[in-house]
Amino acid sequence: MLPVAAESGQATGLMTALFAAVSGISGTGLAVVDFASHWSVFGEVVMLLLFQIGGLGIMTLASVLALLISHRLGLHLQLTVKTETNTLNLGQVRRVVLGVVLISLVVEAVGAVALFLRFWLGYGESFGRALYSGVFHSMSAFNSVGLALYPDSLMRYATDPWVCLPIAAVAVTGGLGFPVLFEFLRRNRRRWSLHTKITVPVYLGLMAFGALVVLVVEWGRAGTLGPYGVGDKLLIGLFHGVMPGTSGFNTVDIAQLQPATLLVNDVLMFIGGGSAGTTGGIRVTTFALLAFVLMAEVRAEPSVHAMGRRLGAEVQRQAVTVALLGVGVVMAATLILLATTPFRLDDVLFETTSAFGGVGMSTGITPKLPMTGQLVIIVLMFIGRVGPITLVSALALRERRRRYELPEERPIVG
Repeated sequence: MLPVAAESGQATGLMTALFAAVSGISGTGLAVVDFASHWSVFGEVVMLLLFQIGGLGIMTLASVLALLISHRLGLHLQLTVKTETNTLNLGQVRRVVLGVVLISLVVEAVGAVALFLRFWLGYGESFGRALYSGVFHSMSAFNSVGLALYPDSLMRYATDPWVCLPIAAVAVTGGLGFPVLFEFLRRNRRRWSLHTKITVPVYLGLMAFGALVVLVVEWGRAGTLGPYGVGDKLLIGLFHGVMPGTSGFNTVDIAQLQPATLLVNDVLMFIGGGSAGTTGGIRVTTFALLAFVLMAEVRAEPSVHAMGRRLGAEVQRQAVTVALLGVGVVMAATLILLATTPFRLDDVLFETTSAFGGVGMSTGITPKLPMTGQLVIIVLMFIGRVGPITLVSALALRERRRRYELPEERPIVG
């Protein structure tokens, strides 16, 4: 709210400042004011710090909780007396924290250098401006924020692969999550965990599906891909296939997208990225687990198998719980916004899903929301970022065995 944080030199209102702070630290990137023109360099640096704190904090917390859960469940399954007294080894926590920080800074630095060279050598920006732009956009991409220093996001660079591809690569790296990145560094695919084996192909498959939908639906649309050549269309389609599950930058006007494209983006944003990553949503592994449960039920199999492993009943229940609560939260927020604003369902659902998924893309209605709508989006941004992590951790850590079972009865299904 400080006057020095605004370009005009005047104090920013409480709701605007609160919305920006939550959007920054949750890694969402939605904004009720034009980011490029409203905030001064001081304000932008404050937002950068929020990006970094939020990204590092979520990745670290989620990774440590995953370690804690795996330790407790492992001992629990072995029925040892250490179950109730087990704690994480301090060295493991230190290694996780240092690993998250090191990987984050290295990836951001590589992306910043690539972008800096392009802005400096390719567009003639001054050394300092190019360096600042490179660092800002790389951090914004890795931490799944999607805010740019330009009023049109990255539309001016829609046909430039030297800008779009580094940003996409950095965003995907952050979205995969620290556990996956850590296993990548070990370079031994045979020892990859089931989590990594599920996350990588499903995450990349969802991106490919998103890119295919954008290309097929928007190929000849005058307001989106129509004016571009084949090569540029492929680049834009690839970029927009990646963004719904990662950062939320855009190189075409989101408001011009077809309803079919918006709906597919809703699905991809709701799913989000990998666990312990910088994105929001229900996470890729949750979506994949539900797909495995569905396939097992269709095949009438007594247990659920995935890539040579059997999935426990508690994991299946957790996935269903996270997904259904996510649907409930998004639907409740959508209902409130539909009742309090004049906007269409397409725009409102896209807005709420973007907030829950931590993506930050919008059809342009964010600045027009009333105070009630802004508060709803603030809550959604926070829930989407920390909700699934907190919920799954709570469900796993409080798991206990029931010493009796009630008589079984089957209600009619369907």
